[in-house]
Amino acid sequence: MIERYSRKEIKSIWEDKNRYSIWLQIELAAAEAMEKMNIIPKGVSKKVRSKAKINVKRILQIEDKVKHDVIAFLTSITEKAGKDARYLHKGMTSSDVLDTCFNLQLKQSGKILLKDIDELLTSIKRQAVKHKYTLCIGRSHGIHAEPITFGLKLLTFHQEFLRNKRRLLNSIKEISTCSISGAVGTFANVDPRIESYVAKKLKLDVEPISTQVIPRDRHAQFFSTLGIIASSIERLAIEIRHLQRTEVLEVEEYFGKKQKGSSAMPHKKNPILSENLTGLARLIRSSVIPALENVALWHERDISHSAVERNIGPDSTIALDFALVRLSNVIKNLNIYPKKMLKNLNITNGIFFSQRVLLELTSVGFSREAAYKLVQKNAMIAWKENSSFLSKILSDKKITNKIPVNKLKKLFDFGYHTKKINIIFKRSLKDK
Repeated sequence: MIERYSRKEIKSIWEDKNRYSIWLQIELAAAEAMEKMNIIPKGVSKKVRSKAKINVKRILQIEDKVKHDVIAFLTSITEKAGKDARYLHKGMTSSDVLDTCFNLQLKQSGKILLKDIDELLTSIKRQAVKHKYTLCIGRSHGIHAEPITFGLKLLTFHQEFLRNKRRLLNSIKEISTCSISGAVGTFANVDPRIESYVAKKLKLDVEPISTQVIPRDRHAQFFSTLGIIASSIERLAIEIRHLQRTEVLEVEEYFGKKQKGSSAMPHKKNPILSENLTGLARLIRSSVIPALENVALWHERDISHSAVERNIGPDSTIALDFALVRLSNVIKNLNIYPKKMLKNLNITNGIFFSQRVLLELTSVGFSREAAYKLVQKNAMIAWKENSSFLSKILSDKKITNKIPVNKLKKLFDFGYHTKKINIIFKRSLKDK
């Protein structure tokens, strides 16, 4: 991922130095286990640990010649640690190191993403509670439907990201496995107890059965979860973009005093952060299909997945980390305009009370079909003439003959649409 969209903490997880450091941890943990089982001489791991140095440049130089990353790494360690390093990697295969490391990196990245989601949840909840009863129009198909509140709108996103948090927790658990099973996964040259020791040392679970690689359905779930989270980010970003349109302007991204919106038009204040989030979501989701296709490897192992994971591992986690933090800041600093929401709510002159009138007519004897036709006729006239829907209803004798004027007026009450809001909030935020 390019620097523009990289944050230091998660980026460092994917840097060569951290990757090789994890490789060394795996090799030393395996050596410790072998010492305890009298497979290699006592003290090997301690001696190697004291002398070994991670020299990224040297490893890459060796790899350029031998065309094998793990061999290059082991050669570099041996150059510093001396003859004791010959006991490293005993009975192991490259995938034992590569797959265990990759899973640990995904776990480390996942923990950062969980923190990001928690921060986003806090930002959304704060605004949702603040605007619990801030009236605005609900839209279906982009068209005015019935009144809701802005807090309720945000609460839907809060629930969605709670689900995303649960998905991510489950996916981290799924990916947190260790495999030290040797060539084709038979443990012919390495004792299963070594795998258990390494897993415990790295705080991973033992992979119950590996071919020679850890099964990629685990990774497919992890990256699919990242894709789902990205889609949730985009849903909220698109909502902000729609609501910031000039003719709507119910919310607006924070715009700094020295910020400029357009190189040509000085008046512009564009929702660039939300647009950027939409783009990042597309990028993150692009990792899902390759991750799914990685599941189908040849026999006990091939490396068709390798190049894919070297890219999507860092790129998707780094991009998602950046996107979650950016979205949290957007929500935290969002300019919200209740007066404009109310103004927009009233531009249709009350025709959104049509269902209320429809239901009342059916309760006094009208068939649903007849009531619908009657209400629709008056609503369309009010919309076309830009006149009051209530006045059209009150002037319709077919309606007033059945329902008293005072009762009709009471149907046009915003409180009717907000009376259950508190119930929704209570059940949505219960124990959260």
